[in-house]
Amino acid sequence: MLNKDTQLCISLSGRPSNIGTRFHNYLYQKLDIDFIYKAFTTNDIEAAIKGVRALGIRGCSVSMPFKESCIPFIDHLTDSAKAIDSVNTIVNDKGVLTAYNTDFLAIRQLIAENLPDNQQYVVVQGAGGMAKAVVAAFHDAGFTHLTVMARNEKNGRNLAEKYQYTYQSPEQCSPADIIVNVTPLGMSGGPDSETLAFDDALITAAKTVFDVVAFPAETPLVKRAKALGKSVISGDRVIALQALEQFALYTGVRPSDELMQEASLFSRR
Repeated sequence: MLNKDTQLCISLSGRPSNIGTRFHNYLYQKLDIDFIYKAFTTNDIEAAIKGVRALGIRGCSVSMPFKESCIPFIDHLTDSAKAIDSVNTIVNDKGVLTAYNTDFLAIRQLIAENLPDNQQYVVVQGAGGMAKAVVAAFHDAGFTHLTVMARNEKNGRNLAEKYQYTYQSPEQCSPADIIVNVTPLGMSGGPDSETLAFDDALITAAKTVFDVVAFPAETPLVKRAKALGKSVISGDRVIALQALEQFALYTGVRPSDELMQEASLFSRR
């Protein structure tokens, strides 16, 4: 039952969905934690963040287009947010707002668990907010051979140069051991939902295929990679791990891997 002591966590997104709401509320119920989670959008990010502080909202998930515009209204940035100048999680401790980037933390964990050889060559397709997290996580893991492939040459070059990596256009891109899609190509409900994110030659040449797109879990890229017998890291793992980190930051409780998977599956129904 909701009561005066129930703590509120929210999300702020340009296009709110039920995914985070279902994930967090599922775990609150399973673990009998007196929290509730609600999704919002806003046209005034400054007022929204001030509202988080003023109303004692415990936690706030931040999605596009607010990941950078919220920064001036936050008190402290942790290393995960500083690494890419982007925020996806805010924790409110008695009016003091601290920002994290759990996308970065999740991707860094997946790299550590699945990609031990940091001498492999990597191609990252994309130059937006999530691409920043991916490239920074590879850099943090000690990968020295990485190419940013992006249609927006300015953004692609800027991201590559920040970490002393190289830029190539999609038309020029060379094969690599690891290919990573960080674009909406293959995303359910979008105009490119049936589009293969990489040319078949690049998929065939790769040893590992990593698609950050979470919906669906089996994108055209993931399906093709599996058909070719490649090692695959799918976006549903990213979104589950980053949400788990958020949950732990908000509540101080870290659910088991089994319970996290249950919540992830429930959130995607």
